[in-house]
Amino acid sequence: MSFLNDLFTAQPLLALFITIALGYLIGKIRIGSFVLGGIAGTLLIGVVIGQIGVTIDPGIKTIFFALFIYAVGFQGGPQFFHALNRRSLNQLVSAFVMTFVGLITVLLGAWAFGLDRGMAAGLASGGLTQSAILGTAGDAIANLGLSDAVTKTMQTNVAVGYAVTYIFGSLGPIILVTWFLPAIKRWDVRAEAVKLAATMSGGNAELDPGQFNAVRPVVTRFFVMDTARGSNGMSVLKLDGALSDAAVEAVVRAGKSLSFSGDTTLRSEDVIAVSGTPEAIVAGATLLGTEVPAPAGFRLVEESREIILTNKALTSRPLSEIHEHVSVDTRHGVYLTNAKRMGIDLPLLGDLTFNRGDELHFVGRPTDLDRVQSKIGYKIGAAAVADFVFFGIGLTIGLLIGLISFRLWGVPISLGSGVGALISGLLFGWLRSVHPRYAALPLGASNFLRDFGLAVFVGVVGLTAGPQALVAIQQNGITLFLLGVGVTLIPPILTFFFSYYVLRIRNPIEALATVAGGRSSNPAFAALLEKAGNSTPVVSFTITYAVANVFLTLWGPVIVGLVTTNATA
Repeated sequence: MSFLNDLFTAQPLLALFITIALGYLIGKIRIGSFVLGGIAGTLLIGVVIGQIGVTIDPGIKTIFFALFIYAVGFQGGPQFFHALNRRSLNQLVSAFVMTFVGLITVLLGAWAFGLDRGMAAGLASGGLTQSAILGTAGDAIANLGLSDAVTKTMQTNVAVGYAVTYIFGSLGPIILVTWFLPAIKRWDVRAEAVKLAATMSGGNAELDPGQFNAVRPVVTRFFVMDTARGSNGMSVLKLDGALSDAAVEAVVRAGKSLSFSGDTTLRSEDVIAVSGTPEAIVAGATLLGTEVPAPAGFRLVEESREIILTNKALTSRPLSEIHEHVSVDTRHGVYLTNAKRMGIDLPLLGDLTFNRGDELHFVGRPTDLDRVQSKIGYKIGAAAVADFVFFGIGLTIGLLIGLISFRLWGVPISLGSGVGALISGLLFGWLRSVHPRYAALPLGASNFLRDFGLAVFVGVVGLTAGPQALVAIQQNGITLFLLGVGVTLIPPILTFFFSYYVLRIRNPIEALATVAGGRSSNPAFAALLEKAGNSTPVVSFTITYAVANVFLTLWGPVIVGLVTTNATA
């Protein structure tokens, strides 16, 4: 033990990276559908290794938490501001009510059982599974002007509260959305998901002529034009219109590839390459000739391209309506194969509406994709390099915002660097979605900042908590655990019935997804997706998740301000 103490004293960062590695290792342990997760695992391992006595510069914790929370805000900015509209007002209200009831539940528990500010914030962080509260509450405690000993004790108690309540905080919402709430309402989640998918696609489980569902694979087949078929003598553009979700991609005449346009007339014995959904090609088989293998040595180059949606005109209409009104010559050879929001796949159904900042995946020839790209947004590949000018400006503004302090109903509130970085991240993420030339921060880079920033922050928190953490757990463990159960279960149950009867969120899938999103619970959402068997819960989850992430993070300094009990050193 003395060897490790000497080693970690000489190089404290060794303890930090060992903590992260072991934390994520045990975080992979799966019990049924429950996974502890790397963050909770890192905190627990940090507390264990911290018993040796490890001193790490607190500035490291501050820097990496700012990076984490800025990335969270940047990724959620477009969805958060999109949620502030009349169409999603009921889900916006539901998410806020969920977070507010969670805040009240934490405060009542803290006041009733005499918890100090740190323990109350930890209860909120673990019971509501919002790791960001660890940082925003810790900042607020540091700004109270208390003695170093009291400040350190309460910051340790934040980690203790989180560690004791987090496991059930993750498990509780899974139970609620996959069993308890559906059982009360007698809902069959899978059947309701199938029903909602049919509703979103116009009530048709299968594709009708002219309707498209681009989530299906795009294939290419070759046909020899036949005088007996209706397409002989047609122009390429006219045939594209008749095929709907398929298009002529190449014309081989007399053994040579022909340079063609929409006005090119197809002749008997021409070999044409047709790309599109298998359904569209089969449906148009009466217009095409005999299917043949590809000509020897023939190559047809296509590209898979990811485009971020920025065109406001495409965010106000259902997907089916956009497809119907876009001309054949515009959508020729371009196929939407997938769409993501906040990294989560969206259901490509007719009733789906897109938001600015959604990631759309297309397949087609490069020339066809170039034609439509400017009408949609910007190519992700074009933003492969982070814009460090705006990144630096964003964090500077965030840290300046964090210096703001004020009194709310007589209670002193200090925003701190965490809240400031969150607000700045939201603004710059929104700026990027509407002005794609500025503030580039590729998804891979922002994911790394978010995940690694939080891992380092939580690792430092666990290591510095040290022996104090075990003492606090021994003194308050059972009480904290039971309070955590209440904080985990009471807000979603109350908000579910409020949303159902008052806000009239009656569709079972939307109601359950709103619970998972309002609780900022990724494990519950993953379990609901598995139960549903399709991606219909995604839209409601992303709206409420973005809103909940913001408000739950803001509750850190609010709890520290409203709970007036300080720990004893």
